[in-house]
Amino acid sequence: MPNARIATVTLVVDDYDRAIAWYTEKLGFALLADTPLGAGKRWVLVAPSADAGARLLLAKADGARQAERVGDQTGGRVGFFLETDDFARDHAVFLARGVVFREHPRHESYATVAVFEDLYGNLWDLLQPKG
Repeated sequence: MPNARIATVTLVVDDYDRAIAWYTEKLGFALLADTPLGAGKRWVLVAPSADAGARLLLAKADGARQAERVGDQTGGRVGFFLETDDFARDHAVFLARGVVFREHPRHESYATVAVFEDLYGNLWDLLQPKG
């Protein structure tokens, strides 16, 4: 699969508009698509920018089983990794926008990193890789 790539990852949410607002206003993501699919479902894609590579599909929970997963998609582990070329800048912007960080920035052998949570409590790493 020489030309394959992971393009989109699903994030189960409780409400399309609330999720769109959080990802676009708090993280500054771009809304790439918001297409009605019928029966109350929508195809909603967000990403750090239009040409950022991987995207998030914000999928509204359908039924109790999916609703139970909102905010706990990875069992409490960091499940999403947002790379930046300027950690200090983006960390300060996120704090100013009310993003909740679970820790102070730390300097690891691979990156400067800090864990934050999205509006549902899913854990993310904000990181600036070294080298």
